[in-house]
Amino acid sequence: MQLQHPDYQRITINPEVCFGKPCIRGMRFPVTTLLGYLASGMTTDELIKDFPFLEKADILEALAFASRAMDEKMLPLKQARA
Repeated sequence: MQLQHPDYQRITINPEVCFGKPCIRGMRFPVTTLLGYLASGMTTDELIKDFPFLEKADILEALAFASRAMDEKMLPLKQARA
């Protein structure tokens, strides 16, 4: 059963796809993978060139989804050593 976020139509979750991680449009391309590529320095244009099934709207929506998800979770952090 595929679920879709009401605010992010391009983000889907299916317990039988990628262990239930949020993915782009029902494909086996997790949001975390996309974010990892962006964090490594890839540009939107490079992502679209390397993964032609992606659309710019997919990338922007994944960023918005991740931003909102960060507002909803508590991150376990330790105090940094000086």
